[in-house]
Amino acid sequence: MTSISRKVYRINPGSMKSLKITEESLDGPAKGEVRVAIKAIGLNFADVFSVWKLYSAIPKGAFIPGLEYAGEVESVGEGVTSLKPGDRVMGICRFGAYSSHLNIDARYLINLPADWSYEEGASYLVQSLTAYYALMDLGGLKENKTVLVHSAAGGVGTYANRIAKKMGAYTIGTVGSASKVDYCKKEGYDEVIVRDNKNFGPQLENVLGDRPLDLILECIGGPVLKAGYVSLAEQGRMVVYGSAYYASDRDKPRFIDLFLKYKRRPMIDPQQMIQFNKGILGFNLIYLYERVELMHQLLGELSTLNLDKPTVGEVFTFENLPDALRLFRTGKTIGKVVVAI
Repeated sequence: MTSISRKVYRINPGSMKSLKITEESLDGPAKGEVRVAIKAIGLNFADVFSVWKLYSAIPKGAFIPGLEYAGEVESVGEGVTSLKPGDRVMGICRFGAYSSHLNIDARYLINLPADWSYEEGASYLVQSLTAYYALMDLGGLKENKTVLVHSAAGGVGTYANRIAKKMGAYTIGTVGSASKVDYCKKEGYDEVIVRDNKNFGPQLENVLGDRPLDLILECIGGPVLKAGYVSLAEQGRMVVYGSAYYASDRDKPRFIDLFLKYKRRPMIDPQQMIQFNKGILGFNLIYLYERVELMHQLLGELSTLNLDKPTVGEVFTFENLPDALRLFRTGKTIGKVVVAI
């Protein structure tokens, strides 16, 4: 099949300043693959850590970051019957989305709902799958349970609350700025905490009162993680899927700062979990990427919940993608930050 020229951000990770657009050739899709003209790219915190070379899952050497996107099918490889040129799709990949075109295994593409924009399509899969798997499969969420969700105004936080409310749970969201409280209230959170990382324990206890804390979706780390763990009720679970505590506003992180935070990270004795009857689980979305049948099963379960469209916040051009990441890493955004091509 004919090769094309595409624009990409291929980097040697370490600094955000290395994000530069280059052009390269892309061969036609192989057997079982589809070529997608990408129209929108969804940003995730894993992107920031990938660019900084702090994400263990990144490939060795130069690579193209990016985990989720939406676009239009341009051509299909041998054996692909589920999609055809012109189809509007959304998808995930194990890196490679920071590009104008992508060849991807057809199993990782989902038809975009007719009334969704490309920007909305690039805001759904990572967020909804992370929230659903963390809450249901790992967290064992049941009716009337109390759930604490950090970064409540973000993409995962938004879907975590929507899913939890569908299950009849009581939801407490935390945000880093008072400007996000109204959004969380409109989304249906029962309580919203403007998080004070140094004094989060008392904040949480004040909101909980006599209510047991059954499940935490943890993406902050540091003292916030420890305070949440202490507050968990018996048989409570914490699902850790991120570590925003290690983020900074620099293009290249100060490794001495990271080292000191790492040295001061919470130390939780697993033997004491027996005494306290509580537990911690870790989760990386690549786990689902490598189990595509499970991923589709979860998407089917999600579809039965009839959740609202994703919330798209800031939208940047492809040429301004580095600026989008710089804004995203500040934690000052609401909903999903998207790059449109």
